[in-house]
Amino acid sequence: MPTSPGTPTRYALPLTVAALLLPLAACGSDEGTEHRTPTRKPTATEAPHPGNQRITIPWKGEKRVYTVHAPPGFTPADKLPLVIALHPYPGDGKAAAAISGLDTKADEENFLVAYPDGLDKGFNALLCCGTEDDVGFMRTITKRLTGTWNADRNRVYATGISNGADMSYKLAVELPGTFAAIAPVSGGYLGTAAEDPSYIPKTPVSVITFLGALDEHHTALDEGVKTWQQRLSCKAGGTARLKNDIKKTTSTCRDGSDVVVYRLAHMGHSWPNGAGGGMSDPTAGINATDAMWEFFKSHTRKAP
Repeated sequence: MPTSPGTPTRYALPLTVAALLLPLAACGSDEGTEHRTPTRKPTATEAPHPGNQRITIPWKGEKRVYTVHAPPGFTPADKLPLVIALHPYPGDGKAAAAISGLDTKADEENFLVAYPDGLDKGFNALLCCGTEDDVGFMRTITKRLTGTWNADRNRVYATGISNGADMSYKLAVELPGTFAAIAPVSGGYLGTAAEDPSYIPKTPVSVITFLGALDEHHTALDEGVKTWQQRLSCKAGGTARLKNDIKKTTSTCRDGSDVVVYRLAHMGHSWPNGAGGGMSDPTAGINATDAMWEFFKSHTRKAP
């Protein structure tokens, strides 16, 4: 099938080859990286309020941007859940909002959403697309959101599609104690780092993921989630057959985390029944945004 404009063809390559090609495929520039130093005191000011607020902070020699969406009636006295939504490559926070429809869901269910922008339209995730310390950037904005915005530290979640989905797996592993659950959409746990059996979360992080059988990267993505389950000694639970030939499997892992996988027989590299934005499949038969929020609601951060 043709590749979506928001989809690099990274998954189709063997992992060793992908690692060799990463410098060519990476979308972030590393020019001047060795001269960058962290900015200890971000100068940006934030005035939490309902609606959207675009925030720019200095980060390691670059201006990094994220947008926060707060539901109607929000005040900093509230202690709301937080979802960090990560865009595909090439894309930005606006693309993540447009594809997912999370603003509307946040208004209905009363939670915060943050949409970080990757530099040069990508995140330095497991296979591509950049060289920036995006894990450090996500750590910084999460601290700001649980501080200034008073987001609930026990109810912080991440989701994303494609490059953003890969990044959510990376955050689950490399920011221990931060996320209660992640929801990768058409993305995976794969790449050079993930080849290491020790590359697993050190604190429990539950996963709900959505994989299309018509995705050209399906085999690699499916193997990735199976590897995650194997390494965390997850025990199979129930299997359900849903409309549109959707298969839903559940498992519980040794650390108490859960893994739910939706395998959609007729979907490609898309967001199931998203809001639009070019990577939404309105015929998928399930609404990923609704399903992930129900999953998030039932998962709070667990002690290791």
